[in-house]
Amino acid sequence: MKARVLSGLAILSLATALTACSDSSESDASADGNSAERTELNVLAASSTRVFNDELKDKAAEFEPPAILLINNAGSSTLVQQLVDGAPGDVLITADEKNMTDAQDAGVVEDPVQLASNVMVMVVPSGNPGGIESVEDISDDNTFVLCDPQVPCGTVSESIIKSKDLDVTADSLEHQVADVLGKVTSGEADAGWVYATDAAAAGDTVEVIDIDGAEEFTNGIFGAVVSDSENADSAQQLLDLLADDFDDIWRDYGFTPED
Repeated sequence: MKARVLSGLAILSLATALTACSDSSESDASADGNSAERTELNVLAASSTRVFNDELKDKAAEFEPPAILLINNAGSSTLVQQLVDGAPGDVLITADEKNMTDAQDAGVVEDPVQLASNVMVMVVPSGNPGGIESVEDISDDNTFVLCDPQVPCGTVSESIIKSKDLDVTADSLEHQVADVLGKVTSGEADAGWVYATDAAAAGDTVEVIDIDGAEEFTNGIFGAVVSDSENADSAQQLLDLLADDFDDIWRDYGFTPED
């Protein structure tokens, strides 16, 4: 009798274990199914667009199916080179037309479109310890930083300097606009030229000084789907969002959306 009871208990335990395994497998399958319904997009985006990363991710999460954005912010020329070197990508966003054209010529993107534009300003640390009120006030006694001409913010800065015949020399050339801003907000530099959008994002940590004539040298923000994207439909959906349904957010961060 005792043996039969033990045998029955053993069978019951085995049945319970199999049921548990079955439930677990179904749960895992369900989880995998939910995961499979989400699309991961690798977005290579110019440093100046980092200010709206969160909003862009929130908008992409509302896609059908939802898209999870893996955003790599860096200088535009760096991003193009990464794609040329074989880095995974679905959408490229550059801070100028030249780098997007370079990407198109290299065959790594297709059908780029202009999304918005940006303009340069000068920023100084809060309190303006260098006493700089205009570009003419910059002297050898000040530490002045610009973007490297290889990246869009540097190309525009160089064009402004040449057009206005300004007598200014940078103490350092940074490879992305975020690094120029970082040197100013940290107090390492007395002044730097950044996009108006970066200055706005920095808030009270900087004071903004307009650069005379900068409005003649606005930079276009361009976007394109990467040629070998494995998620081309979702990538195009993200690009369409930026081109057609993102105007308020562009404006909130100081960009001018393309009509």
